[in-house]
Amino acid sequence: MKLVKAIVRPNKADAIKDALAKCSVAGMTVTEVRGHGRQRGHSAVYRGCEYAVRLLPKIKITAVVPDETAEDVIAAITSSARTGEIGDGWIFVIPVEESRSIRTGERNVV
Repeated sequence: MKLVKAIVRPNKADAIKDALAKCSVAGMTVTEVRGHGRQRGHSAVYRGCEYAVRLLPKIKITAVVPDETAEDVIAAITSSARTGEIGDGWIFVIPVEESRSIRTGERNVV
């Protein structure tokens, strides 16, 4: 099993959710996060005053998927999140040693 974490633009969350549904991903967790990468934020004007926005809003999508579908999931996220501009985000893939259902006690069911 693989834990796939994607940090993406907030406006891409619905497109990614739909793409993961087509890949038969059973479940995912979506979290609102803030951060920056190479773009280091930007300047904004509020009520006539300029200020620096250092941490930009992002969405973190997390899903545990079987090893054999991990590449399809990564491709689906990449194609639905890409704009070609700085700030599109990152995908991290981490091996999962074991999973257990709290309700039933089942092991390694994704």
